[in-house]
Amino acid sequence: MSTAAERVQHEGLRGKIMSAAQAAEFIADGMTVGISGFTGAGYPKAVPTAITEKAQAAHAAGKPYKIRMITGASTADECDGVLARANAISFRSPFQSDPTMRNQINAGDAAYMDVHLSHIEPQVRAGFFGDMDVAVVEVAGITADGKLIPSLAVGTNVTWLQYAKKIILEVNAQQNAKLEGMADIYDSIGLPPNRQPLMLTEAGQRIGSPYLACDLDKIVGIVLTDASDRNSKFAEPDEMSKSIAAKIIDFFSHEVKMGRLPKNLLPLQSGVGNVANAVLAGLQDSPFNDLVGYTEVLQDGMLDLILSGKMLSASATALSFSPDALQRFNDNIDALRSKIILRPQEVTNNPELIRRLGIIGMNAMIEADIYGNVNSTHIMGTKMMNGIGGSGDFARNSFLSFFVSPSVAKGGAISCIVPMVSHHDHTEHDVMVLVTEQGLADLRGKSPRERARLIIENCAHPDYRDQLRDYFDRAEKSGGGLHTPHLLTEALSWHQRFVETGDMRVK
Repeated sequence: MSTAAERVQHEGLRGKIMSAAQAAEFIADGMTVGISGFTGAGYPKAVPTAITEKAQAAHAAGKPYKIRMITGASTADECDGVLARANAISFRSPFQSDPTMRNQINAGDAAYMDVHLSHIEPQVRAGFFGDMDVAVVEVAGITADGKLIPSLAVGTNVTWLQYAKKIILEVNAQQNAKLEGMADIYDSIGLPPNRQPLMLTEAGQRIGSPYLACDLDKIVGIVLTDASDRNSKFAEPDEMSKSIAAKIIDFFSHEVKMGRLPKNLLPLQSGVGNVANAVLAGLQDSPFNDLVGYTEVLQDGMLDLILSGKMLSASATALSFSPDALQRFNDNIDALRSKIILRPQEVTNNPELIRRLGIIGMNAMIEADIYGNVNSTHIMGTKMMNGIGGSGDFARNSFLSFFVSPSVAKGGAISCIVPMVSHHDHTEHDVMVLVTEQGLADLRGKSPRERARLIIENCAHPDYRDQLRDYFDRAEKSGGGLHTPHLLTEALSWHQRFVETGDMRVK
């Protein structure tokens, strides 16, 4: 494996190699900083710690020091975590998953703007967040002619490199050198009224360059690293996850039988987490072959489908693997280079492309109400969990839109099916299928009242079904409007009961 220094092939840029502490000197208090990374892959490993040390020194001297931080999605403890613990972030967008960052957001110590992932790049380009002062971007290498080899995540790097006033690159020798050629970088989308169509008609098609590009004069520092990505280990699918997966796969079989899906289905998008991986694992033993992936994050389950031959190709903006899966990826990278395509997230999450390709979108939720509205971001309506991520991009535009969740949480104290969601992320208009371990509710072609009966009987936990039936029956009889019956004095009482007693159940 080559060293990080050997990865900097451009003669002129070798003179800009410096320490992380030296690079951090380009980042001052109050600056807006674009950070690379998407779901624990491709984030900078050294400069965030150096920024942290700078912030700690400033705070010890009684001076202010915080940055405004915009990323592609979540990073990892070496980035979000260290900065949050140093109280070095004043503003964060568009998605995060760090516990300390989450606590600061919910305590009001850091401002947070939750943004659809397909929207963040055009909003930055349009200037909604002000100028981007510095971009800190990880790459796998720099070619002799100054082209940048993407690491395991492309994310928002195209826009950050174009719009930041100054650029700091982290060249990571831990990233496989054979990543060169795996990416498909397309950056000619533009802003209204000059946006151009994305000429991508198949999920496995390539339309761009394998390299990132930037004005080399904007590069003020290059930091050499040799550190792995977050590489979180996924738990083995439990019985609940397997049950949800089996219901989805049975649904696919039914749709194929009815002629609404082809035998190899349609391009699959899968959200992050154990349930998502369980669905993909279930497809290994399914009757479906020649599958195709078109998703944000390619995880263990989709990698294994490709390696087994079940899936022909997959397109994503990031590769986020467990340590074992990363080893399988590196062991087979020569064969995988033609089967995996890394794209900018503005392409992977592009609403028009999702609609055109007919994606099957599968995402997690925190709760759904009896009419099919979904909350995927807030706990009890007020506390931010992580953010909407790309679920809205896929939910509204997919050919089939699934939301999945266990039917209860906190040992049964919380029902994930409620009379009214405490926060709306996805309205009933964008939610086609709800799945819990209890069952599946196909909401297509159903009126609100038909949806309610289906969701209560198929998806709610038995401990809560009678409560839900009682609420819905009384709402229907209340005379307050029969299209979408609600008892407004009780609609959020389940959440209030939990806040007051720690349990949604009526004792």
